[in-house]
Amino acid sequence: MNEPRPNNFARNQLQGISQSLTFLNSATQPVAAMAEGVLLNPHTIWANALLGILLVSIPVFFEAPLVRLLPWLSLVLAGGWFWLSDRLANHPPTRFIGELLFGFSWSWLAGAIYWGWFRWEPLWHLPIESIGLPMALWGVFHGRRKAGYWFYLGSLLGTAITDVYFYWMDLMPYWRQLMVAAPDQTLDIIQLAFTHVQTPEGAIAAATCALVLLTLAWMSWHSSHRHNWIFSGTLLGTLLVDSLFVLLAKV
Repeated sequence: MNEPRPNNFARNQLQGISQSLTFLNSATQPVAAMAEGVLLNPHTIWANALLGILLVSIPVFFEAPLVRLLPWLSLVLAGGWFWLSDRLANHPPTRFIGELLFGFSWSWLAGAIYWGWFRWEPLWHLPIESIGLPMALWGVFHGRRKAGYWFYLGSLLGTAITDVYFYWMDLMPYWRQLMVAAPDQTLDIIQLAFTHVQTPEGAIAAATCALVLLTLAWMSWHSSHRHNWIFSGTLLGTLLVDSLFVLLAKV
């Protein structure tokens, strides 16, 4: 049997590689299109709402534990989020996610400052979380970075409604205890706080706050604008996070 000449062998190898690359490109195109449609530039209500829910959950489940251990790192990461959002917003294919991350960066920055140095005093919570409010109102008025600013406003509104519930039910003493308690004592304090609100007044307060969040989320959901869908997702995310803490207290 005659062996193929070296030049034919190399040509066959190159053709095989070219065919593999063509197959790989055709296989990854749907994945890339899905990633763009869901993460980078979503145009459906569900995808935008899910982004809002995801981003409003990150500061609660990731940043809050991190900042208690490494507050300066969390503060530096805020700068990293601002830098990344600016870079992404300057390119048309990633402009939407860049603008959304800009609003997320303000939420992260506020969380880094409060949970890092002021978490012992709940009265400072809402003022510090509002650090980006003047910028957000300016952006909404001028129609700039709508996805990001409406995400920040939704996150801030959800925080405000949650804080109103804490004030209404006189839960601030438990908050202060939680901030100085050892890790093995936190669940006991949460359960005590839950017992404190298991009253008719507590049920009315929880239902009222939930109704406000759901009504505003429903109104934004039925809008035709993506930034309103993001806003709806942040409110729904706030309600989900609060519900998870209630479930935790029942354990």
